[in-house]
Amino acid sequence: MDILAIALQSGSNGNCIYVEAGGVKLLFDAGINGKQAETRLAAHGLDIREIDALIISHDHGDHVRHAGVYQRKFGLPLYLTRKTHDAAVRRHPLGELSDVRFFSSDGIFQFDGVTVEAISTPHDASDGVAFVISSGRKRLGIMTDLGHVFDGLPETFESLDAVFLESNYDPEMLERGVYPAFLKKRIKGPRGHLSNIEAAELLKATSGSRLKWACLSHLSEQNNSALLALKTHREILDHNLALHVADRYASSAPLFV
Repeated sequence: MDILAIALQSGSNGNCIYVEAGGVKLLFDAGINGKQAETRLAAHGLDIREIDALIISHDHGDHVRHAGVYQRKFGLPLYLTRKTHDAAVRRHPLGELSDVRFFSSDGIFQFDGVTVEAISTPHDASDGVAFVISSGRKRLGIMTDLGHVFDGLPETFESLDAVFLESNYDPEMLERGVYPAFLKKRIKGPRGHLSNIEAAELLKATSGSRLKWACLSHLSEQNNSALLALKTHREILDHNLALHVADRYASSAPLFV
């Protein structure tokens, strides 16, 4: 059974990914405002009010800040870990949340035959997770805000048919850039983000696996570019993996698994 995926936006200014399989419609993260999400889905012939669940990866604002609006305006049930919920309501003005459903950071939950597996990450959030969505034999990963390539991650990649993978920064651009030293240290540290090189090396390690495409995601506006990310990946990869780049300000084309 095919999986349809659309990155509605990806980056530190807001993240949201639409996934559909077997008639189940899911949104991952709510970092863009309700009007943007509604309009960008409508451009693909999709109605945000028909979404079955809004699933949040972690408590940082670029992933959760509009979750309350999505729920109240569009009637979407909200799925997240309890620690993420508690941190998010402390840090962000989410407003009243009336339909909250908790999962564990290493848990598995289902929607009419579509399985969502949460994978705990070392990113500097309260209880961050990545996701694997399975429908039939097809498996899609949403792997952003990872921190570093942690134990078990390469093996998970071996099981995927496609993946949204953070490729956040170019090391030289970050080093030469205007960010203060503490922020540079945080980004390249073990609880920050993957560089283009780290992401490409991770994909290279899956050479010969079932992986058909990767969508490079969460690119830094200041310390990366789509052309540079693609160039780095092409220089490192030794196989013809199809590569896409998620936009910081617009939705991607539909991608199929």
